[in-house]
Amino acid sequence: MKKLRLFVLLLILVTLSSLIPTYGLEPIDLPEPPAPSEPEKPSFIVCIDPGHQAKGDGKSEAVAPGSGQRKARVSSGTAGVATKKAEYVVNLEASMILKQLLEEKGYTVYMTRESHDVNISNAERAEFANQKGAQMTIRIHCDSIGNSGKTGATLLVPSKTSKYTSGIYEKSNAYAESLKTALKEKGVKVNGIFERGDMTGFNWSRVPVVIFEMGFMSNYNEDRMLSDPSYQHKLMEAVVEALDMYRDNEQ
Repeated sequence: MKKLRLFVLLLILVTLSSLIPTYGLEPIDLPEPPAPSEPEKPSFIVCIDPGHQAKGDGKSEAVAPGSGQRKARVSSGTAGVATKKAEYVVNLEASMILKQLLEEKGYTVYMTRESHDVNISNAERAEFANQKGAQMTIRIHCDSIGNSGKTGATLLVPSKTSKYTSGIYEKSNAYAESLKTALKEKGVKVNGIFERGDMTGFNWSRVPVVIFEMGFMSNYNEDRMLSDPSYQHKLMEAVVEALDMYRDNEQ
């Protein structure tokens, strides 16, 4: 009798459960969890030094820490034979383009100057980059020479034999090689990479540094090109592409 009652009770429960509405109880398709993202690369610190300034400062400073040799703190640079534009103006124009391009790619950028009305010596510019922990300092300049037929970009790096710069030569030269390649790929003539042991801005630097002489303002055609925003952009694109190559090799 007990078994019969249990059977009847179970039958009733099964029957009732079939009458309960099931809306809202359908299985839900849950989205798959996102794939783990790659960790972000740490920001690469670049210091841009637009060469020269509106007014030179003829007061002297030591060419290297502890050196008895002295040079003028900073000059106002040269000027274009065709445009008559001052070099310090062209340097800053190109540098501001470079700053924007680098920041768009996630670089951390520090500028030694963003106006012409400053007085910052070459040693002070180097110390600024040191204090910011720059992983590369790029000093933007233009060239000038008595030979008006001379053209092309020139890259200067610290001396590998100088006691002041031997420690930063290797990385400075590695970036200069990358920049030389990037410029040539864009059809820009490069005169070469040259070591300098007499430059205050190199001797005071504790971080890798390259001077990019963009071209000769003493050549009529190249002077006009150096003031052309599209040509400045082309040159600065090469600077960024070279930094990308250098950074990837370093990491």
